[in-house]
Amino acid sequence: MACHRARSRRHRLCPRLLRRVRRRGGALPRRGNGRLQDRCVRQGRQRDPGPAIHPHVARSRDRVRHRGPGSRRPFLDGGGRPSGHAPGRGTPGRLHQRFAGTGRPDQVTPGAGRPEPPRFRGHEALRASLRRSLARRTLPATVLIHGMPGCGKQSLALWLARTRLCSGADKPCGRCDSCRRALRLEHPDIHWHFPLPRPKRTSGPAKLAAALEDARFEKLAEFRKNPLRAEGDTEVKGIYLAAVLTIRDHAHRRPAVGEEQVFIIGDAEYLVPQEASPEAANALLKLLEEPPDGSRFILTSGTPGSLLDTIRSRALPIHLPPLPVEEVAAFLREECGADPEAAIRAAKLSQGSIGAALGYLEPDGDQSRQRTRALDLLRAATGGRRADAYTAAAAFPPGGGRGLLGLMGALQLWIRDLGAAGLGRDDQVVNVDELPFLRDTARRLALTPDRIARAVGQVEEASMLARGNVNPQLFMGTLLLDLEEILEPA
Repeated sequence: MACHRARSRRHRLCPRLLRRVRRRGGALPRRGNGRLQDRCVRQGRQRDPGPAIHPHVARSRDRVRHRGPGSRRPFLDGGGRPSGHAPGRGTPGRLHQRFAGTGRPDQVTPGAGRPEPPRFRGHEALRASLRRSLARRTLPATVLIHGMPGCGKQSLALWLARTRLCSGADKPCGRCDSCRRALRLEHPDIHWHFPLPRPKRTSGPAKLAAALEDARFEKLAEFRKNPLRAEGDTEVKGIYLAAVLTIRDHAHRRPAVGEEQVFIIGDAEYLVPQEASPEAANALLKLLEEPPDGSRFILTSGTPGSLLDTIRSRALPIHLPPLPVEEVAAFLREECGADPEAAIRAAKLSQGSIGAALGYLEPDGDQSRQRTRALDLLRAATGGRRADAYTAAAAFPPGGGRGLLGLMGALQLWIRDLGAAGLGRDDQVVNVDELPFLRDTARRLALTPDRIARAVGQVEEASMLARGNVNPQLFMGTLLLDLEEILEPA
């Protein structure tokens, strides 16, 4: 009896199997060799020890559970969702390679059957230069891709990561296993991080890190389903210290399948959501100063001036210019099936940004609503009646300053068009449907290039403040009064 108990604990058999063995009086089967033991694995009563022990038993990804070696923490399910598990060994970033597909590492086919995202377009000269640098091994370990919002910085970062890890001759070949995984955002050596809302009801750094990883994987799943979905600034987001510590933990490990691993930190300016809390940026700085062997970093930013000087000095800057209007319109027609006239209009409004053009395609989309609201703000600031400015500011909610960043960008574009119309450069006006209003306002206010530049600078300064916790009513009221003072005739 004692012998059977010891063996049952060692083999972790279910009670039903133990009773059968006792009745038959036989020896306990060794793991992987007995029919009873294999039946337990098939019926899901015992944790599957792996394909090396049971090569003939196919594993279901939804039923496989994994626990890090030597860990007493709760299980991780096969879908990559942690349950109370702090970042460490066996974290979800490695689960695709271990548990997807049939269970054999040489036959892992994550995301099979899922349509691939649209291919990266434009910037052929820049991509050719990056290919040459990779071939010569002269590209630094850390690069900073910067450009206007929506111009393709994240897409270029993913393309560069795919090129680094490609095993084909013509990189990126798009045919090797590494490229196929990377295209589906399931490569275990490509870690894509981006700003996220701070999870609620989390106590302690470990739970916060696990909650952020949960939210990141959910966001990646949404992007896989709809990669052309336009993103809006509807929530206060940030790249928090817990996320940077997770990046640091993964960076000091060996790559899962190749010789290198790539960490993409999108919108890196969110490392400092407020000037008084640069802990995340400082933690990343220590990692960039001494990058571990085999770890490469790609940062993207729409406002690189917001980053710490020490971070910018440790990264190779790569400027990504806006795309020509014709290329943006072609993308909207071919990938989104947009009407040619609507595609041209959205491409012109986007100023070479595919991300912004996707929002302008929808009449009720975030970009269209922000454009209309920014025009109302410009009318209030140039109408000559201070009451209009107060009324426009009172239309905002008293709390929760969300969506102000996109609104500031749309307002800057309207002020730019106002200056172009005042100088008689109608060919440079983007919002051509409001050209009569822009001409009349510029003529009435006798605008000069100096005042237009000051107004644009005022909005840009306000955009930096909008990243923090501001009261939208007070914020917009102050901004409109400042613009009225700048734009009114001397």
